[in-house]
Amino acid sequence: MNQGRTNSIARGVETKTFVVGHHIADFNALVKLRLTLTVVFSSVMAFLIATQAVINLSHVLVLTIGGFLVTGSANIMNQVLERDYDKLMKRTANRPIVQGRIEVPNAVLLSGLMSLFGITFLALFNAGTALLGMVAWMSYAFMYTPLKRVSSAAVTIGAISGALPTLIGCVAAQGGITSLGLTLFAIQFLWQFTHFWSIGWLGFEDYKKAGYKFIPQNQQGNVDKRIAHQALLFAILLVPVSVLPYYLGITGGISMVFVGILSLLFAYFAWNFLKKFDRKAALQLMFSSFFYIPVVLLLYFFDKL
Repeated sequence: MNQGRTNSIARGVETKTFVVGHHIADFNALVKLRLTLTVVFSSVMAFLIATQAVINLSHVLVLTIGGFLVTGSANIMNQVLERDYDKLMKRTANRPIVQGRIEVPNAVLLSGLMSLFGITFLALFNAGTALLGMVAWMSYAFMYTPLKRVSSAAVTIGAISGALPTLIGCVAAQGGITSLGLTLFAIQFLWQFTHFWSIGWLGFEDYKKAGYKFIPQNQQGNVDKRIAHQALLFAILLVPVSVLPYYLGITGGISMVFVGILSLLFAYFAWNFLKKFDRKAALQLMFSSFFYIPVVLLLYFFDKL
């Protein structure tokens, strides 16, 4: 009898663990956890690079929480607005809102609360940090998201909102917009075009099926090669812009050399994408883009030390 009771308790614990695990997985999918953590990382690294005094860990924690809440909130709102189109694409068809595991009113409420608390955390630094956080949230949720179904101009809006976290980190550390903040913003802004066009090539058929119009098409209805020209152009522009922190006196010669080499390598992958314009080249460019921003920011930070 005791054995049966023990087995019953064990099954109950397993069931609760299973349910909790599913809730956590749905929350992670709702806030796009990996994307959100990447955004927060870039903002925190920009803060650390820009900080002139001794690093205050409590400030880093506040920026991390604020950035996570604002970014996660924007990603939730993005999925709320795109729920009818997400069900048409293979990679997004299992999202929690699409499948009804999270109801739309609950998702909107969660997004609203997260944005409110996130902006409040950012405001603990200064008004400029909070304002930029609000601009990033609104431009991503209510400009980039609907524009994706209309025009390739959505990519530019997305690049702006996606580059604002580095500027937010610098403004949090320096109290205003500085040359360093604008430089880090420019690096992440330029990078996003090359990064996104490689993803756009790989997901073109899925996006096309769902009715998105932000990836240019040629007369045959295939992805236009103009995206590869743009990917290379912006990658080339990254080469001189990425070494600007050295000339601003923020970092040293070591990072300038390594960042310069990394930028040239990134431009090579973009050139290869233009030359071959196939899946393998697009994958190589996409994966190289995943490493580019984190490695560049880490090089700046450690060279500053």
